[in-house]
Amino acid sequence: MSKLQQRLMRELQQNRNIKIIKTDEWCIPIRTVEVTYEPVRRSTMDVLMTMLLLSIQEADFASTHELSELLLVDPLFIEDLVSLMSRASLIEQKENFYRLTSKGQQQLERGIFEEELDVEMANLYYSPCHLAFLAVDEDNVEEYDDLPELYRYVDEEAEKQEHFEETMLIDALQQEDDEQAGASQKIISKIVQTDAKQINDSPCLEFVLYNKEQDIVFVRVWNALLNQWDSYLEQQLTEKEQRQWREKYL
Repeated sequence: MSKLQQRLMRELQQNRNIKIIKTDEWCIPIRTVEVTYEPVRRSTMDVLMTMLLLSIQEADFASTHELSELLLVDPLFIEDLVSLMSRASLIEQKENFYRLTSKGQQQLERGIFEEELDVEMANLYYSPCHLAFLAVDEDNVEEYDDLPELYRYVDEEAEKQEHFEETMLIDALQQEDDEQAGASQKIISKIVQTDAKQINDSPCLEFVLYNKEQDIVFVRVWNALLNQWDSYLEQQLTEKEQRQWREKYL
């Protein structure tokens, strides 16, 4: 941490008008929450699928061979597509004919195809200090042997929290998937199970700064878990301590 602190101090003081008047280190608690959920893959319905559903809607077809002849598409390809739409509950067989389900009718009208995917599991990281899940890159999470004291404004009640609203969990999971969205999008349809795991402390570096040219005192906080400056904690410290900084350090 000392190397990181030195690097950040050099960066902050590149402006000659900036003077560091206080440095501090502390930790914020982070609760790991293991979430099992059901996703669906949402994509724009392609032309062939649309034509197939429209054909089934408008006429009676008893076999994939009949559909293949109408659409002039290879029978094996039609069989695969019909099998996919049957598994997705878009079509069903009634009285020996293919029929659209209410779900199939809705998706046809919207032009959107939703395919149910296998159940998945992910870890989310809840910060009682932010009252929110943080977008953490697990590949960059480091372990520290010696950690400083706990942040002085930890919400003790929030720290004990083990149960989270489904909408909050879905929003956190969806935010991660949206960052990787392409032609199709993965939507979280249902939370199956949550398991609140251990709480681990994550370090932050605090710098109280004085700008001589503008005659202002302000704070920067580096969140090691996020590997970036943390505007939320900076705002919190500003609201609670800004009046004291000038009196104490200038």
